[in-house]
Amino acid sequence: MRRTLPISLLATALLLAGCRAEEPDRPVPSTSDDRSVGHIHGLGVDPADGTLYVATHHGLFHVDRSGEPRRVADRWQDTMAFTVAGPGRFLASGHPDLREDLPPHLGLIESTDAGETWQPLALQGEADFHILEQVGDDLYAYDATSGRLLVTQDQKSFTEVAQLPLLSITADPEDSNSLIGTTNQGQLIEIDATTGATAERPGPPLVLFETTSEGDVVGIDPAGTIQVSDDSGETWTRHGSIGGQPAAFSITGTEWYAATQDQVIRSVDDGDTWTKVL
Repeated sequence: MRRTLPISLLATALLLAGCRAEEPDRPVPSTSDDRSVGHIHGLGVDPADGTLYVATHHGLFHVDRSGEPRRVADRWQDTMAFTVAGPGRFLASGHPDLREDLPPHLGLIESTDAGETWQPLALQGEADFHILEQVGDDLYAYDATSGRLLVTQDQKSFTEVAQLPLLSITADPEDSNSLIGTTNQGQLIEIDATTGATAERPGPPLVLFETTSEGDVVGIDPAGTIQVSDDSGETWTRHGSIGGQPAAFSITGTEWYAATQDQVIRSVDDGDTWTKVL
């Protein structure tokens, strides 16, 4: 049976989809509050030193253990998609700082010095990626301007996988060529990365996904409830709640990080309980 979102949750999911699909106003630099994080788009932990990075509409922030955010390199780049690819190496997309003479869409960009500087890799001026998901040697990238899910191995040339509205994807732990995703209607789907074929899956309406090192798929529904599957999305078990609409989600080892519109929280017990980080 196809499951649909209750009206209130569907409205929330569509609101989130709209926020991701619309091109936001490019951030205007201001020195009045350099610690104002604002709308959060992504989270990641640098394995070089265990530092949490928060990608936002108003720049990339480094967060120390005291919970104090620090803007990286005084940059106000609107970082829409963000992933940590290795020690000190970040991949991202979004819109430039107004002080930079760059096109409105950054395409795929890379930093090899923990966000201090960024270099273009591909599709500058063409793509606005809102999802970046590394699966082995493959990088999956969802372009919000065209609605296309692309894949690249060299981070320079891309192949189209499918065209559909997506909120989030992750890899099936049992098959790296199979992706689990959710559409902007809150429908769980399976995507065959080799053929682009899609199929609906039963399950709860989930907004964001991550996969644990043990192979569990973890999702957050529009109300903030954590759902965990240990059988590649066939069945789901409720865990705790992040207490609001999910804005970003990241799992690194035993540490789970999630963001709502106004805070970042952390769990070390598989999402059962959460403590405030930022």
